Amino acid sequence: MYVTVEFTGAARGVVGQKTIRVELDDQATYREIVRHLARSYPPLIGLLIDQDGETFLSGNMFVINGDLATPAMVLDEQPHPGDHLILMSLVTGG
Repeated sequence: MYVTVEFTGAARGVVGQKTIRVELDDQATYREIVRHLARSYPPLIGLLIDQDGETFLSGNMFVINGDLATPAMVLDEQPHPGDHLILMSLVTGG
């Protein structure tokens, strides 16, 4: 299966592209996508991806098909073929 990953903010600057297409096994999880991103774009580690290379740092997530109500917070769930994932960072502060 294929999914599209769209990058915003700092991630787009690191990757140098707005979107990429990722090929996955049919049983792949969101964690597999994070691993793929960590391997393909090592500068994302410590910026958006944890040092373990398979989880996000706090405040980072995939938004699935543009629906902010359904972010991929549980990385062991499976995406659907053709999903469009937006890698977003929630900015907080006061």
